[in-house]
Amino acid sequence: MAAFMLIFRNSNPLERSPEQMQQDMQKWIAWFDGLTKAGVYKGQAAPLEPAGKVVRGSRKTVSDGPYAEAKDLVGGYAIVEAKDLEAAVEVARGCPAYERDGVVEVRPVRVM
Repeated sequence: MAAFMLIFRNSNPLERSPEQMQQDMQKWIAWFDGLTKAGVYKGQAAPLEPAGKVVRGSRKTVSDGPYAEAKDLVGGYAIVEAKDLEAAVEVARGCPAYERDGVVEVRPVRVM
């Protein structure tokens, strides 16, 4: 088994009413509960705040951010375990992000 990071992009909760956000959250909780029961969920999945700081280059310049096109914003992440990349993609197919035109990037975690 190998570890994979699922990176959740382009799911903007700010465009939703509190009731809609609660319904969405219940879907996410149910999905993560299913991953946990299946034994594949291995890591954090907390949503990320939209603001932060970016440190760049050899001078380590700090700026406000991240500012990217909305389609590139990372909203959260999770670590799952699967036998290979194709199996990890199948895990990602169940994600509720797609209901809001979200994107899930599936990346192998390098063994160090």
